[in-house]
Amino acid sequence: MKKFPETIPVFPLSGVIYFPKTNLPLNIFEQRYLDLVNDAYKKDKFMGMVQSKKEVDNVYSIGCLGKISDLQKSADGRILINLTGISRFRILKEINNNKLYREFQVDYKNFTNDISNNHNDIDSNALMEKAKIFFKKNGLLLNWKEFEKLEHSQKINTLAMIAPITNEEKQKLLESITLEEKIETLESIISFYLHQTGNNNETIQ
Repeated sequence: MKKFPETIPVFPLSGVIYFPKTNLPLNIFEQRYLDLVNDAYKKDKFMGMVQSKKEVDNVYSIGCLGKISDLQKSADGRILINLTGISRFRILKEINNNKLYREFQVDYKNFTNDISNNHNDIDSNALMEKAKIFFKKNGLLLNWKEFEKLEHSQKINTLAMIAPITNEEKQKLLESITLEEKIETLESIISFYLHQTGNNNETIQ
């Protein structure tokens, strides 16, 4: 597996669950995160995203490492970045530092498949059909023909990231170790919502 940094700066953000092979635009304006982005960009462009919990300074143990693929500075001092998801990580411990932002020691060993593209033999047809119905019922428009062109795990991660489900459910998907487990979990979640609203078994092309 490709070597990723063992200590990373982390941006805890409530309500944002970020997956490998997806892109996340961020508008940075707080000084501590301006420092984080500037330091990360100068070093190796790597930074972590993790969902914060309701308790002060508490975060979930599983997050996602991203690489800054684009950075623009605005006249009013904000920084606009695009973060490309690389691999999930597990937090081992927080690092004491004298910086405004937080750093953590992390481990990637359970998520070696995140950087692989060898997932095309995994069946997700049932999930895709249910997702199309679910998105339509929620008034969400997606160009499915273009979407189908994405690499297989990228499709599943994108669905998990943009689906109109709870943050807790998205976190559960983020913590699903294998792609098969993620597909099964997401299909189960969508099936539950469709059952609640009444699935009329329609199909969408």
